Amino acid sequence: MAFTADHSERCRRDFPALQQPLEGKDLVFLDGPGGVQVPTAVIQAMTDFYETCNVNTHGNFAPSREVDRRMHVARETLAAFLGAAGPECISFGQNMTTLNFALSAAIGRTLKEGDEVLITQLDHEANRGPWLRLQERGAVIQEVKLKESGELDLADMAAKVTNRTKVFAIGASSNALGTVNDLALARRLTRAVDALLVVDAVHYAPHFPIDVSAMDADFLLCSGYKFYGPHVGVLYSKPGALDRLPTDRLSVQDPAAPYRIETGTLNHAAIDGMRAAVDYLASWGTGGTLRERIVDAMNGISAYEHRLAQVYHDEVRRLPGVRVWGPDFTSRVRAPTVSITLDGHTAGEAASALGAQGVCVWDGNFYAARAVDILGLADRGGLLRTGVSMYTTQRDIGRLLEGLKTLA
Repeated sequence: MAFTADHSERCRRDFPALQQPLEGKDLVFLDGPGGVQVPTAVIQAMTDFYETCNVNTHGNFAPSREVDRRMHVARETLAAFLGAAGPECISFGQNMTTLNFALSAAIGRTLKEGDEVLITQLDHEANRGPWLRLQERGAVIQEVKLKESGELDLADMAAKVTNRTKVFAIGASSNALGTVNDLALARRLTRAVDALLVVDAVHYAPHFPIDVSAMDADFLLCSGYKFYGPHVGVLYSKPGALDRLPTDRLSVQDPAAPYRIETGTLNHAAIDGMRAAVDYLASWGTGGTLRERIVDAMNGISAYEHRLAQVYHDEVRRLPGVRVWGPDFTSRVRAPTVSITLDGHTAGEAASALGAQGVCVWDGNFYAARAVDILGLADRGGLLRTGVSMYTTQRDIGRLLEGLKTLA
């Protein structure tokens, strides 16, 4: 189903936060890459959990059995969202970073001194820091170079995947520049040397349908609060992959996937909210199965977001003193995230001026610190980042451009 401007206007009514004014004007939330707002359906799901079954799992009484049921349904729903084989592939955690630290620690125990882990200069630190820490165990960390265009150097990538490579950790899409990476190439290279492929899909998941089976990732991570849910991290593991890892876990923890990497009591209400977020997205698609509705909805939302981001990209680059960073929109697949610098203003100054007008955008490095440093922008305060979400309208983009024109 095509997702149109009319659909975007309709969906805005589902998000209470979009109704709050600032000095008589609606707030404009263009900060989606840092976290989007949640619809009423998610809030109601979490409220219902606290009102009806706020108990722990695996008890021999009705409310506890209901929690068990909801957690299983949540895993099934996230499996459908990612195209996974089943609920046993879906683990939950506090956030993506915490899960990735746990994953890297477990994988690290399987490495020998001198084994190589490949990361990229483009990635968020959540998919760099956990792997860099493995240097303490004797692992050698290699980096794929970032080009000024905001894209990874594919020749450098190919050269650095060798027989010594045991893990390649790569982002599906850059949260700073909107770049969508060549995961098919990454998979071909890693498969040839029998290396693990770990994909950070935090910035990709809100904007594109994901098929982990087709992607053939060994592990993939994402965050619910980027696709209209609460703050919960999700780890996908290829069937059998998690069971082979020596994870940190208590002796009483279920050793099978997906529980093998989950520590302590989970945030059950938020996980139920994650299920509601995926169901909400699916409600904008058509099809006979949940998976079909999700894919249809995400394709429609993706096309709408891309069109609107391209309008902003094409307009803002015409302003005097503005430079747009990252791939363009005409010849490449990219996320609807546009980052700029503005002569005469640091990104923080521009964001503050826009914030005073009720336009919410992010500034800085967005934890993609290595990329911002490589591009020579760290001393200039980084980038001013705009993210388009399903509830973003042309009116929102107009408010942003009006503010930037004043600054320019």
